[in-house]
Amino acid sequence: EWPHIQQTKMEPAKHHFEPYASNGGTVVGIAGEDFAIVASDTRLSEGYNIYTREWPKTYDLTPSAVLGACGFHGDCLTLVKTIQHRLVQFEHEHEKKMSTQSIAQMLSSLLYSRRFFPFYVNNILAGLDDHGKGCVYSYDPVGSYEREEWRAAGSASALLQPLLDNQLGLRNQQGVQRVPLTKERAVAMIKDVFTSAGERDIYTGDRVDICIITKAGIERDSWALRKD
Repeated sequence: EWPHIQQTKMEPAKHHFEPYASNGGTVVGIAGEDFAIVASDTRLSEGYNIYTREWPKTYDLTPSAVLGACGFHGDCLTLVKTIQHRLVQFEHEHEKKMSTQSIAQMLSSLLYSRRFFPFYVNNILAGLDDHGKGCVYSYDPVGSYEREEWRAAGSASALLQPLLDNQLGLRNQQGVQRVPLTKERAVAMIKDVFTSAGERDIYTGDRVDICIITKAGIERDSWALRKD
């Protein structure tokens, strides 16, 4: 009767279940000749809400292996707990710690087993191999993995990976001399890239937690980032 008035149809309220959430964060791994470093920021957030400013996303697995994991915090905790359970089971059965290469393969199989409902986790595994050399493994959500010398993952990975490629891989540079990567330079690079990430990514900030893995064990360092 009133053609100039648009009729609106009332629909019942719909409830949508979303199994995933993004809690942000960034992890970076760098491998050297006799050391490996994995670092993460400590901000745990969702959208524009910061849940805590003091939650490192690095998890000690063995005296020579550390996992960096960020993404959906619930999946991170579940994944780490499952890995730790398998490491304890392996140690009881074989009376020795699992090697970093074996942990890398085990993590790949674990992620692939959940391929139809994947863990929403960005993983970087860092440690020492059987020869004492540093190694870094990066993963996709369903378990495909690769050993690399450096890798960034998480909310600021698109910002940090080109910077790491340029400064550590010397890509797109001319007339530069490649020198062995020292532990001190790697730590300085970690601090620089996270400082850069904190300027552009609202999900990365507060503090960077740095795990330095050598044959002597795991050493920790930290660096303050911007808090806004």
